[in-house]
Amino acid sequence: MFNYLPPLNEHNLPYPDTIHPIVVHFVIAMVLFAVVCDLVGYFTKNPKLYEVSWWNLAFATVSIFIAIVFGQIEAGLAEPYPASVSTLNAHTILGWSLSAILAIVTAWRYVLRLQEKPQLPVPYLAVSVSLGLLVCLQTYLGSLLVWVYGLHTIPVVDAIRGGLS
Repeated sequence: MFNYLPPLNEHNLPYPDTIHPIVVHFVIAMVLFAVVCDLVGYFTKNPKLYEVSWWNLAFATVSIFIAIVFGQIEAGLAEPYPASVSTLNAHTILGWSLSAILAIVTAWRYVLRLQEKPQLPVPYLAVSVSLGLLVCLQTYLGSLLVWVYGLHTIPVVDAIRGGLS
């Protein structure tokens, strides 16, 4: 069966480079932009920004699941060494949690959108800002995995393949 799978490259991936960061950057941008649009819309009383926010949340909710699929595949192929395991585990748990939180916030935002009220409620804005902060924490953890621990970088893959851990 394994003969039909493509060989792993110098990044320890069956495809040219990591896909998870590409997809997840769209999620990060859409969520943070949605939060900003909601806040600016609230303070300027511009309901058009609520529509922008809604569509960003809707697309981010779909995109986060694509990011998680590739994140799980790439985490499984990363062969993390002991120093990186706790960060990778925290990143994985927070990623799955964020997918649920984002889906719930998007559903709540959809209900608010259907009500066509001129202003968003303050509790929703507080949860939205909290979501944005969680996304920033998740971004930090992902950055550590690449820039500090070097997962899927050629020198780290070579070291692991050479038996260094």
